[in-house]
Amino acid sequence: MHELPVAENLLEIALRHAGKANASKITDLYLVIGQLSSIIDDSIQFYWEIIAKDTIAEGAILHFKRIPTKIQCLDCDHQYPPSDKTLACPICNSISVKIISGEEFFLEAINVEN
Repeated sequence: MHELPVAENLLEIALRHAGKANASKITDLYLVIGQLSSIIDDSIQFYWEIIAKDTIAEGAILHFKRIPTKIQCLDCDHQYPPSDKTLACPICNSISVKIISGEEFFLEAINVEN
């Protein structure tokens, strides 16, 4: 259910930027979402269609780009995608790691018509 406020924030951002551009219609929004994000594409799409109704964003197409998870070993600096079984480094077996990518969520671009 946390996708509703996310969709509302996306609409607010899109409308604000479209207003600054004197746009008559928002046609596309490009979202970047990390694999580890709890954001569900279908839920965002569902809420978007409801809240964008009767705005210049009605009918805008949401494009979802998923960013794969990448981890960095803090002991040997090796970067790798995590396995399904362990987060341990495949080079040195350390479990001292940090997430490099996969937690992103942002609006990358908006297309509008004037």
